[in-house]
Amino acid sequence: MIEVYVDGLCEPINPNGIAAYGFVIYMNGKRVLEGYGVVGKGEGMSNNVGEYAALCEAIKALVKLKLTEEEILVKSDSKLLVNQMNGVWRCHNGYYIQKYNEAKDLIKLFKNISFIWIPREENKQADSLSRKGYEEYIYSNKVQHLQ
Repeated sequence: MIEVYVDGLCEPINPNGIAAYGFVIYMNGKRVLEGYGVVGKGEGMSNNVGEYAALCEAIKALVKLKLTEEEILVKSDSKLLVNQMNGVWRCHNGYYIQKYNEAKDLIKLFKNISFIWIPREENKQADSLSRKGYEEYIYSNKVQHLQ
């Protein structure tokens, strides 16, 4: 079984701050891949954009690793993401609609993918990666302004 932890944030304000994401992929209990980054800054950014960006980037990584036939369990502390991906809640609209649609298209590539909600305390690695993406972005922009 492959476990995927995803998380996103939007700082210093939500919405319209800097949206970042992080994900960690485990195969048979061993960490095989992680990723993080910034989705964007300003108008149209939100924590949900970050959450869905984390999911999309993790799924793209699984495709590159040729793991679409494996059993995939995605874990997130976002009830919105989990309930929407499980079809329990509908997606009406919002800043994240583009990433939501991208995620829905990407999961069609998988034979067996499921989503479960976990408490924030169980998602610390993905959370710290999303924070790392945000902090590196802030730092690199401060450095550029000093030059």
